[in-house]
Amino acid sequence: MPHYLRSSDEAIVTLKNYFGAQYFGQIGIGTPPQNFTVIFDTGSSNLWVPSSKCLFSVACYFHSRYRSSRSRTYKKNGKSCEIKYGSGSIAGFFSQDSVKVAGLIVKDQEISVGNAVPAWYNMVQQGHVKEEVFSFWLNQDPDAKEGGELVFGGVDPKHFKGDHTYVPVTKKGYWQFEIGDFLLGGHSTGVCEGGCAAIVDSGTSLLVGPTPIVTEINHAIGAQGIVSAECKQVVTQYGDSIWDLLVTGVLPDKVCSQLGICLYDGAQYVSSGIETVIEKGKRNGSLPADELLCTACETAVIWIHNQLRQKGTKDKVLKYVNDLCEKLPSPAGESVIECDSIAERPNIAFTIANKTFNLAPEQYILRTGEGLSTVCVSGFMALDIAPPGGPLWILGDVFMGAYHTVFDFGNLRLGFAEAA
Repeated sequence: MPHYLRSSDEAIVTLKNYFGAQYFGQIGIGTPPQNFTVIFDTGSSNLWVPSSKCLFSVACYFHSRYRSSRSRTYKKNGKSCEIKYGSGSIAGFFSQDSVKVAGLIVKDQEISVGNAVPAWYNMVQQGHVKEEVFSFWLNQDPDAKEGGELVFGGVDPKHFKGDHTYVPVTKKGYWQFEIGDFLLGGHSTGVCEGGCAAIVDSGTSLLVGPTPIVTEINHAIGAQGIVSAECKQVVTQYGDSIWDLLVTGVLPDKVCSQLGICLYDGAQYVSSGIETVIEKGKRNGSLPADELLCTACETAVIWIHNQLRQKGTKDKVLKYVNDLCEKLPSPAGESVIECDSIAERPNIAFTIANKTFNLAPEQYILRTGEGLSTVCVSGFMALDIAPPGGPLWILGDVFMGAYHTVFDFGNLRLGFAEAA
């Protein structure tokens, strides 16, 4: 069993919570250390930071950048590397330097692509931790001062109740294990009665599963695609006004700004030029609520304007556009749910090591925004991973927020206990 915190052989990282969906902390790189905000992602082995040499990346330019000239422990490597993720990619080059994690200094750390050793492995091999475990507590209250805690080398007993239930790792690489039956409202769905492959991943915000199953789950809990919901809202609330403005000759790219949906920043319209929801989603990933509504409005304007050219009647055109809204896929697979109906939704549960792990609707539905801008998002997202890697469930921060998680590296197993 992992030991509790009693010695100096642990590193405790206090995490910050971003809207209950993303958790991050601080590390230092180099001597003297340059501080960086990082996401501790158990689904990725790579340690990478924006470099001062990434001159042609806008995102990199506007973030803190690692300057090797400031470090006395920096070692040049120069070998190129490229990492592809499910939602993007990075490219750069290898370097070596010391990494400071909560007071522990890991020497000569590189990125892991290219057979380099991950930071955790080096932490163990260099004798910084007594026990080969690390554990996560994620606070699901986005307004709390302390967003969570990551302990390298131990387990903090104040953040869980009872004992951990352990399950063996079935495949190395992504902390893969097997889950059993999936229950909806206390009733078996039969989905994973014969077992399903799953990973637990601190770098994934939601609960991710195969499209057919997640679609059924979201239907059962009353969730619908976030883009479809915004599009239908536009048609219901603004359809008549969009029609009238277009009929009176207002240019399509000015309609949504005149309705107050897309804002004018004093120099140009925030959304200049019309792009479809799908195009913007592919370009930017998930969209903020205000931009999503603006983009849905612009898409509806395109459709209504095209139907006007074909001389359709208003009622038929608005019904046609509403039907098109149903067909819009969400760029990142998100679904939304009515915030005032959360308490009516069923509990959902996974069976792990013959024990049931329940999630209440307050735990698997995320609230973002405030007041009239509040949006409630289903914690279930569809993603199809092709064989031989998939099909695969990913139990992300929604699950880890409800259950304190121990990654037992020494014994190749995972432990789950109710979070406190």
